[in-house]
Amino acid sequence: MNKLTHFDESGQAHMVNVGDKASTQRIAIATGKISMLPDTFKMVEAGSHKKGDVLGIARIAGIQASKKTSDLIPLCHPLALTHVSLEFQINANDNSITCQVKAETTGPTGVEMEALTAVQVALLTIYDMCKAVDRGMVMGDVKLLEKSGGKSGEWRAL
Repeated sequence: MNKLTHFDESGQAHMVNVGDKASTQRIAIATGKISMLPDTFKMVEAGSHKKGDVLGIARIAGIQASKKTSDLIPLCHPLALTHVSLEFQINANDNSITCQVKAETTGPTGVEMEALTAVQVALLTIYDMCKAVDRGMVMGDVKLLEKSGGKSGEWRAL
């Protein structure tokens, strides 16, 4: 197992120095899911929520969050993202919505945190917009699916 990189030799937290790392194309894909009551699901699916297009607003919120990741996660490097996309999958069989985010950059460090942050904020936005009718929504299964680029190369979840 590799050592934790956000601690120096004396155990103090620090921002990892990426100044000497090669600038490569970096891609990360993350996913997460929100489950809700059938009536809430139908409202979101039909686009009939009185607050408007829930998934459209959640998409913008996720993209915006990806750009603010370093403001939220203390030791994250600010990145110049080259592309972020969010896709939602409507799952009528279990009244859930899956969010998948692909984040890309060219630089010396990866975009896993940006993809994961975008997923979480998109799901939180769905919750926020629908909480008046369903406070029991459950978010979960948030995880990194794959990443590429950099010294460690390709990685895929099992």
